[in-house]
Amino acid sequence: MMTNHPPRPHWESGRQVIVFPMVNRTSRVRMTAQKLMAKPTDRAAESYQNQVTAGLVKAFETVGIPEDVQSAQISAFWRAVTAEINRLHYSGHDHGGAA
Repeated sequence: MMTNHPPRPHWESGRQVIVFPMVNRTSRVRMTAQKLMAKPTDRAAESYQNQVTAGLVKAFETVGIPEDVQSAQISAFWRAVTAEINRLHYSGHDHGGAA
């Protein structure tokens, strides 16, 4: 049986994929900061950070984001995570006791 579908769009080279900035993904930043803070050792925290970074790189590569944009987005994301860790720590929400 033949169906009459409209033609699929032809993707031209030179198109640019615009990524929603990682730094603005507030819930992802907060979740990552909380999980990172909950790690029992520096080694576990580093392993988690490597896993998150690898996942971001894979996602960016899948949609064709250039390496320089990947690097900038990932750096901005980790700066936001660090800022969130500092915010949680100094506001007394670091799960480690009194502020």
